Amino acid sequence: MSKNQNTTDYNHRIPTDIQPSGPKEVFFKWNTGESFRVPYFEIRFECPCASCVDEHTGKRVLKRESISPEIRATGMQVIGRYAIQISWTDGHATGMYHFDRLYELCRNHGTSA
Repeated sequence: MSKNQNTTDYNHRIPTDIQPSGPKEVFFKWNTGESFRVPYFEIRFECPCASCVDEHTGKRVLKRESISPEIRATGMQVIGRYAIQISWTDGHATGMYHFDRLYELCRNHGTSA
């Protein structure tokens, strides 16, 4: 994260640390002081891209059964000051996860770390 980035503005939740946490989870630390471990599977399932969610209806077209329980992130890239893009072992790499959505995923699917 950039030193110029405000990491104490709790109205704009920003991850201050993201790293693998064992073979099935990723660790997120937020500028709120909260930390979570979230299964890769849940993050992959919640991909917001047009291949995973119908652009017209907003209905999720990606099915849980189609995701391997062994899914892993192969790379993460910060996009500006608002999102990360994740590459997955299944070859998918078009989902852009906004920080607010990632925080929501942490709260809903993660465990406090």
